[in-house]
Amino acid sequence: MATIYLAGGCFWGVEKYMSEVNGVLNAEAGYANGNTDSPTYGDVSSGRSGYTETVRVDYDSTVAPLPFLLDLFYKAIDPTSLNRQGNDVGTQYRSGIYYSDPADRAVIERSLAQLQEGYDKPIAVEARPLTSYTPAEEYHQDYLDKNPGGYCHISPGLFKDAAAAKPDASQLPTAGAGSQDTTTE
Repeated sequence: MATIYLAGGCFWGVEKYMSEVNGVLNAEAGYANGNTDSPTYGDVSSGRSGYTETVRVDYDSTVAPLPFLLDLFYKAIDPTSLNRQGNDVGTQYRSGIYYSDPADRAVIERSLAQLQEGYDKPIAVEARPLTSYTPAEEYHQDYLDKNPGGYCHISPGLFKDAAAAKPDASQLPTAGAGSQDTTTE
């Protein structure tokens, strides 16, 4: 199992979107890279805690490799929008990719460079090591499953696209190249 942390506006939609992807084992709403201990939704939504609404994504890298997950993530956000996705505005809604495995850094940087080639405006997705993460309150977990039709900046059609998506051959790990899977069980 490998883990990556993705921030793309309100975490309700990103959590639902990533949970639909084949190979994603768990998607959990939470708060990442802030400057206080034990943040709450109130702390984060104030915009003063430094945290961003983030989704922890645990995945099988042999089924859903990191480049594939990042490509899907970019389809669900406006990667050129700074501190905003849809109607959600503020630093707590900034877009970011946070990693705990240093080997993921090069993959993320390559992915962002490729993404930039398709845009005239600069990419506003930050890529940083994970410095802190706290799961969000239970109310926020699986929010869109518990509240069908609830607010979401991600189009419902994209959830279906995520469920049907498959990595292309260039995104799959090659024999002997190792995987991004660094966790032992």
